[in-house]
Amino acid sequence: MGEYSKALEYYEKSLKIREKALPPTHPDLAQSYNNIGQLYEEMEEYSKALPLLEKALGIWRKSLPSTHPHIKSVL
Repeated sequence: MGEYSKALEYYEKSLKIREKALPPTHPDLAQSYNNIGQLYEEMEEYSKALPLLEKALGIWRKSLPSTHPHIKSVL
């Protein structure tokens, strides 16, 4: 087990910065959603993980080619 609460705190801080600095379809913003979603998945909080992973996938589908590894990693 890791320090999930500390990781979540830092991921959420990063997300807030990226939400202010980047356009809503920027791949780095999707990476933040994905990171938090994967953390929730590790914590077995699937109901929190799923919407974040779906949001990341939606952004990546708009901003990256369909063959990009990020898209395949979420599927």
